[in-house]
Amino acid sequence: MKKDVTKQKPSFLESYFHLEENNSNVKTEILAGITTFVTMAYIIFVNPNILKIAGMNSANAVGDAAAQFSVGSDPIVSSVFVATCLAAAIGTLIMGLYANLPFAQAPGMGLNAFFTYTVCLTLGFTWHQALSCVFMSGVLFILITVTSIREKIVDAIPQNLKYAISGGIGLYIALIGLKSGGVVVSNPATLVGFGNFANPGTLLTIIGIIITAVLMARGIKGSILIGIISTTIIGIPFKITSLENLHVFSAPPSLAPTFAAFDFAGLFSKGGTSIGGAFLSVIMVVITICLVDLFDTIGTLVGTATKAGMVDENGKVLRMKKALICDAVATTAGSVLGTSTISTYIESTAGVSEGGRTGLTSTVVGILFILSLFFSGLVGIVPGQATAPALVIVGVLMMSAIVNIDFSDFTEAVPAFFAISLMAFSYSIANGIAVAMIFYPITKIATGRQKEIHPIVYILAVLFILRYILLPFE
Repeated sequence: MKKDVTKQKPSFLESYFHLEENNSNVKTEILAGITTFVTMAYIIFVNPNILKIAGMNSANAVGDAAAQFSVGSDPIVSSVFVATCLAAAIGTLIMGLYANLPFAQAPGMGLNAFFTYTVCLTLGFTWHQALSCVFMSGVLFILITVTSIREKIVDAIPQNLKYAISGGIGLYIALIGLKSGGVVVSNPATLVGFGNFANPGTLLTIIGIIITAVLMARGIKGSILIGIISTTIIGIPFKITSLENLHVFSAPPSLAPTFAAFDFAGLFSKGGTSIGGAFLSVIMVVITICLVDLFDTIGTLVGTATKAGMVDENGKVLRMKKALICDAVATTAGSVLGTSTISTYIESTAGVSEGGRTGLTSTVVGILFILSLFFSGLVGIVPGQATAPALVIVGVLMMSAIVNIDFSDFTEAVPAFFAISLMAFSYSIANGIAVAMIFYPITKIATGRQKEIHPIVYILAVLFILRYILLPFE
């Protein structure tokens, strides 16, 4: 009898996401997606609280941070919750289904603070006008992405700086984890210092770091997610994980209060009585949003992709243009829904570290953001002290990229050092990249090696210098 040697037809998920080609499988991708989501799910609750301070609440109490957010407590705040979930889902699903990359998107931390504390509280824009600025920055992003300007900027970044960006992000997110867990706190005498280890929250974070580190050291698959779940459970007797308001299912609130709530006409009453002054004020805000988001996103994409090996032989991020289009479209859509600028999340590295290599990872994250609309109480029980250890451990993994930096060449070492150190010391990915880009041409020109500098790096250096002179408010 003739043996049937017909090759089995690959599954839809295998053929669509090219899992085998990327050395992955469905189980790994789903686990990676869950890990990324749990690590970044805090944004669902943090973002409405930050934007509420900008006046996005029914009482319009700008600057009032006293009341804590809970779903259904305020129509506008609850609408921001829905906008946050939907914007994150849209951006992440596009990233997965269109770009086939394992990167998740959501309203950017830092960018939401800029929206609230600078645009609204300092410059006096209403939240309607601030959303209008975000919309304009999104449209601008789409234009410069379609024309490949953003992609060319990424390609122009020197290879050593790409490694430094990856390591710098690792240090930065580790600091975020240590800070949110209370392990590192502000200290008037020394700027920073250790927190109170007798504090239950700080102790829980340390326990979570130990659990996750041990699991990682033993090579346990899914160790980051296991660490988050274990720490959440341990947090119950510590009275950190609260089950008081736990409910499995609830209908999502209305999106009507923030949907397309723009005020373009009111924008140009800002910046003084003259139209020119108002226009300059608006342009300054839009440009600043663009600069911060551009390099936060580029930094995250370059750092995460480099760590995951998702770069070509020239060090270019695979499908970078598609990834940048996803970011631009998500920002525009997010402003329509009623939230601040969307950015690619550094917490994506948590899923990548668990083996996520394709868009199936981000597709899982996007689906979980949609489900969060109905299971907000369940998602909300994971405390910050449970996700903080994950950020610290991922920071350790990201830092490994710095071994590839050529520190023997001082013209490469100085910019790389500033990229790594200033991301953490200034609490900004964008600042680390900016200072590195300024010093790179300085050191090269000083040693007569200006031929090694890509023309775009000169342009970026000048723009960053002008940005710090003319737009000092970030």
